[in-house]
Amino acid sequence: MFESAELGHAIDKATYKNDVPVLREALLDAQYELLEKADFPVIILISGVDGAGKGETVNILNEWMDPRHIETHALDVPSCEEEERPPMWRYWRVLPPKGKIGIFFRSWYSAPISDALHRKAKNSELDQQLDRIIRFEKMLADEGALILKFWLHLSKDSQRKRLKSLEKDPATRWRITERDWKNFKVYDRFRMVSEHVLRQTSTPEAPWTIIEGADPRYRYVAVGKAILQALRSRLDAPSPCPAIVALPPIMPKLDTLSVLNRLDLSLKMGKKKYQQELEKYQGKLNLLTREAAFRQHSVAAVFEGFDAAGKGSAIRRITGALDARFYRVVPTAAPTEEERAQPYLWRFWRHLPRLGHFAIFDRSWYGRVLVERVEGFCSPADWMRAYGEINDFEEQLIRSRTIVVKFWLHVSQEEQLRRFKEREQTSFKSFKITPDDWRNREKRDEYERAVCDMIDRTSTEIAPWTLVEADDKQYARIKVLKTLCERIEREL
Repeated sequence: MFESAELGHAIDKATYKNDVPVLREALLDAQYELLEKADFPVIILISGVDGAGKGETVNILNEWMDPRHIETHALDVPSCEEEERPPMWRYWRVLPPKGKIGIFFRSWYSAPISDALHRKAKNSELDQQLDRIIRFEKMLADEGALILKFWLHLSKDSQRKRLKSLEKDPATRWRITERDWKNFKVYDRFRMVSEHVLRQTSTPEAPWTIIEGADPRYRYVAVGKAILQALRSRLDAPSPCPAIVALPPIMPKLDTLSVLNRLDLSLKMGKKKYQQELEKYQGKLNLLTREAAFRQHSVAAVFEGFDAAGKGSAIRRITGALDARFYRVVPTAAPTEEERAQPYLWRFWRHLPRLGHFAIFDRSWYGRVLVERVEGFCSPADWMRAYGEINDFEEQLIRSRTIVVKFWLHVSQEEQLRRFKEREQTSFKSFKITPDDWRNREKRDEYERAVCDMIDRTSTEIAPWTLVEADDKQYARIKVLKTLCERIEREL
């Protein structure tokens, strides 16, 4: 795979001097057009062999284009804050918005290659990591991102010469560390591992471009031209037609198979028992979160349900048992302009809890397969692929010791109507009822179909849904508290 990058490509000074001004002007034009249209982000990964000029190439790109609209990230050893979240979190939160360019010098490939190189991960574990990366990049591409991946390569002899040259020059000696020479000693294994990684992850959505790094002029021009070609191809392309996707069959009106219709909404709890159970489970939740073992976990509690199902009151019974320093309630409304410029999961990625903390989502990432689906805010292709993307996201949370607890609070149409009217007639509750609530109620059947699909496709063994009978708020609150305690206790 690397043979074509070892042919001694070079550009003489005269050619370089003539070509670069034209290339720089074209890159700037494309960059400003990208910024003006703001239709998609550009994600550039610069990876490769030590000494192949990765850092120099990143500097040149910032010099040739307008650095005000380039976000450059050189993520090395994870910080304490980053180690307390999924490994991809450090990349998720710094993705460029639409119209901007993000350059990653050290990317999500660095850790898998390093782990395999130093035998910290088995081959099967490496392939699992690569599969997750492939799905992540496909999600970014499906969201519209242009992904450009460059691997700067050096032969073993070229790398030795490069390291010695840098080390010999007092002006560049600081760039060569003991780690670079240690990596050189395992060059053959590094080449084998990296070639496997590139073969596995060079996909139609995000292919690798391998460039010889020995001659800096050739390297700079080759990377610049590849970026320009990809940018111009995307910018000049006509707007794509909406994808035609076969929708799942509509459930019959008499939906005897609906998991929601099987719920017994007549379940109730008396006031006296409610007070006893509330004290019991709030106390238990408080004690569980104060255990030393809980400091090695976090909790993401997700609340979904029909309007007026009692999500807010259930959340307040949870927060009433927690230390205010260690939880955050994240209410989800319509996305802001900033959030619309990012993948739809981005606004949830940045609110993920640290170890020892709670994040309580009052509506969540499931909006893509509920309200966005029903109201037509996204295409069928978008919400249908979201099931797999959400499952991948939750799997990463769980692998990083986040306890994911998901609640659907279900209320009957009759009880919902009663609560709507009560809100209208009660001054301190009137803010809770909006025209959207009444409009959503008219689409109850469509929402129920969407909920049943959501539960069927995302209630996994590691992140199951808990369906809560919520016609009686007291019963619902206790079921939520009890379920939460049982999940945390099982994990600890």
